[in-house]
Amino acid sequence: MRRAALLLAVLLLPATAAAEIVLPPGFTARVYVTGEGFDEARHAIGIPSTSALVFDAAGTLYASRAGRRYVGGEIEDVWPIFRFPPGGARLTKDTERTALYGPPLPNPQVAATRSGEVLVTTYDRDRVVGVLYRLVDGRAELLAGGTPPSRLTTPTLKQPEGVAFDAEGNLLVADRQQNAIVKLDASGKVLDPRWLTLPRPRLLVARGDRLWVAADGEADAPWQRGTGEIWSFGPDGKRLALRGPIAAGMDVSPGGHLVIADRPGSRVLAVGADATSIELVGFSDGDAPRAVAFAPITEATRRAGIAGDLFVVVIRRGAWALNEIVRISGPFDDYLRAKLPR
Repeated sequence: MRRAALLLAVLLLPATAAAEIVLPPGFTARVYVTGEGFDEARHAIGIPSTSALVFDAAGTLYASRAGRRYVGGEIEDVWPIFRFPPGGARLTKDTERTALYGPPLPNPQVAATRSGEVLVTTYDRDRVVGVLYRLVDGRAELLAGGTPPSRLTTPTLKQPEGVAFDAEGNLLVADRQQNAIVKLDASGKVLDPRWLTLPRPRLLVARGDRLWVAADGEADAPWQRGTGEIWSFGPDGKRLALRGPIAAGMDVSPGGHLVIADRPGSRVLAVGADATSIELVGFSDGDAPRAVAFAPITEATRRAGIAGDLFVVVIRRGAWALNEIVRISGPFDDYLRAKLPR
């Protein structure tokens, strides 16, 4: 009874009190998804390790339930992904199955959504073969990649990570192993296997005629310290948007401002047009952001009261195996227009 009361109190408190989050004036935060009973001692709160977030137009939030995508060893994470309805969720080990969506997949990473589909990338670390799936009504259909027909044929995808759509609806897939962005048509047919080349691309975000690519440089995993790069591609050509932190997560606000999760720095940064950045959200007490996603602005998300809000996967007190998803509300674009050059 005491634990249930404590959990309820934590969920209802502002994030500055419950999660040690530092926000700009006029912003608020609440825990959106959490759980209990997932640690052996059953004392810590949170859901199993969650590495990526995407929304659909209805306001449903999809998340990767995986924790070993960049770590070798005998253990593979083979799980469905998470699906949370508008309003969030409070899970236990007994109710977790109600939030699982799709079939078990190896190292699944939610990457994008479109018209009733959830796009998920996976890869086999030993065979160096990747797959891009689309999930439709909980069924997984191969969209691109997989084992090539011959050993002499190079796999279409080796380590697919992020996915974005260009203005024509083509798919852009960051392949970290091949140091390239692969361009596919809407059906998954390869249009250009090396549409863009840069070292270790991992995250992609596209809005209109602009694409941002986050690359890891020489780091073997996104939680490591190192020198990352974020590149912007648009009508003004290619430019370096930011050099320094390795982005653990990345998204663009409804008004067009780029936001990244700087996990080693325990902060969420907003990136300006002059290769500078400002801290938008700060964390303390060992907490750190792992992924970010803005809820789209649609009739459904307006009804749900989440339109334009920022959602952040938070690692609590350095314990990467348990995370919470926090919802942050506020005038993001008004604030960032006043703070950042465009």
